[in-house]
Order: sequence, then C-alpha cells, then structure tokens
Amino acid sequence: MKMIRKIASITMAAGMMLIAAGCGKSTGGDGNIVLKAGFSTGTSDPRVVATELFKEEVEKATDGRITIEIHGDGELGADSELISGVVNGDVDITASSAGNFASYAPNVGISAFPFLFDNFDQAWKFVDSDTEKKAEEELADYNIVVLGHYDNGFRCVTTSEKVGPVNSTSDMQGLVIRTPENQIVMQTMLALGAQPKVLDFTKLYDALKNGEFDAQENPIPVIYNNKLYEVQKNLAITNHSYDVMPFVIRKDVWDGLSAEDQNILKASAKKAEAKDRDMVKTQTEEYIGKLKEEGMEITEPDLSEFKDATKSVADNFKDTYDPELLKEIQN
Repeated sequence: MKMIRKIASITMAAGMMLIAAGCGKSTGGDGNIVLKAGFSTGTSDPRVVATELFKEEVEKATDGRITIEIHGDGELGADSELISGVVNGDVDITASSAGNFASYAPNVGISAFPFLFDNFDQAWKFVDSDTEKKAEEELADYNIVVLGHYDNGFRCVTTSEKVGPVNSTSDMQGLVIRTPENQIVMQTMLALGAQPKVLDFTKLYDALKNGEFDAQENPIPVIYNNKLYEVQKNLAITNHSYDVMPFVIRKDVWDGLSAEDQNILKASAKKAEAKDRDMVKTQTEEYIGKLKEEGMEITEPDLSEFKDATKSVADNFKDTYDPELLKEIQN
C-alpha cells in the first residue's frame, strides 16, 4: 500500500512539475524578475511584516532586478490555494502552517504533534535541526523549496460567550471547533472530546460571528492581530500544538536563479525568519494582556490532563509518517 501511494505521489508530482515548468518566473520587459508572495492573513501578521523585510533586503541587494509583490488578506487565495499555487506556478512565495503542506508531503507536519515542546527555544532547536530538513525533503517533488521557517506560535483554544471558558478537558466535550486542514490538530481535538471541522482562515471571522462554531484554535498573535476577540470571548492557554510555518518559493523559479541570487534570497530569508520569530515570541507574551483589555476572559487550565488525553494521537499516524522520524520525535 505504501508503495502504491508513493508511485501515485510521484506521478502526480511529475504532472505538477510539468505545469510549473511551463509557467516559469514572471519577468518584465527589461528581464527583471517579479515574484508574487501571497498570504492568507492581514498585513499586521508577523509573517507578512517579516516578508516586507525580505522584500526590502532582496530588492536592495539586487538593485531592483528582483522585486517582491506582497499580497495579504487572502487576495491570492486561502492557505491551501496558496500552497497549490506554488505547486502549479500561480504563486511564487508563501508561508503557511506546516500541516497545510501535509497533503503533498505528510512528514512536514510532524512538528505539530500535541505538547511536543514546552517553549520557543525548544521548538526552534527542532525546526532548525536535520530532523526537520529530513521531514521536508519530499517538498522538492512538488515544486517547493524551503527558504526558512517562520513561526506561528503555540495554538490555544478560544470559545464563544455562549459556550463559556475552558478550564479542563470536560469543557472541551462536544465543542464544534474550527481547525485548519491539519490532521494532527484535528486528531488532537478529537482526543480532547471536541468535534473539529475544517474552514479556510479567510472565512473564520464571519463564521464565528454567525455562530457556526463554538470554538476555534490559533496562536495568540493570530487571535489578536485578526481581531478574533471580537467574536470569541474566552481564551484558554492550552499551547496544545506548536505551529511552524515553512517560508517557501517555487522550485522552478529557484532553479532558474543564479547562485548569487539564490544566496541573496537565502540571506534575506534568514533575516526575515529572525524578525518573524522575535515578533511572534514578543506578541505571545504581550498580547495576553491586550486580549484582557479587549474583554476576553483568560484561563490557564491544568495541562496534565490535556497531555494525558492526547498521548495516543501519535499512534494514529504510524502508517503516515516515516517511522525513523517518529522515533526522533519521541526521543
């Protein structure tokens, strides 16, 4: 069965690569390169702010030969559409939660397992490790090159005023909760007793406003920067899943660049990565107070029972993830 899946994925990848190769990079009449970067979130989100720095660094270092167009607020599509856009050549650059790449390369989402890290330093050490590089190897088959790793923070649960605050796993029972299309996050919510349902982030605010969900889960910076506090009145600091975001570029575009330009993009991405991580860590620490000021009730549940309830989540993915990677994660 694994061999059949592998052959199918290679066949699909080959077709996608042919489409991507036919598109090529955007060039102006003077031969300059224009790259479109798309994001599902607003311009105040750290991933977009960091990419503004990436844009400045690249354009300065190349004297404007390479320019970056930044499109936020889902202008070029939701996360799944942005990633497929990179695969098929419609979008040049994006950053999205690792789990959103899992439909192409399942191992990429491995860092989302519940309660894997206690803090940012632990998470960043893993993300910068050879284990993460190994998990991302298959992305090359789908026209994707990883330039760096942005940070989305630790995911937390918010609930509506009608539902009330989450203080324990018993408060999670039966909650209809919005999640991204991330199987690990969905299985984590199921293990906690909730009912996960997928919805594009671009549609989340209105769905919460209309009462279509009891709850949602996202990192604190995302909750604040996208004003989800206006439609959710309770925040439980569960930190149930760490959310790394590969910052990626089309492989066919990357392969067409000179070694000098590739080095410029790598160095610029490293600076953008550092800015993003610093912003997310700072905002995670500072925005709890801001969310209180906006009227959110903040709870800090005892996470021991949450950890116990989700211990079996990894067992659901034994046939999905590379067994060696799973061992490294467990160690």
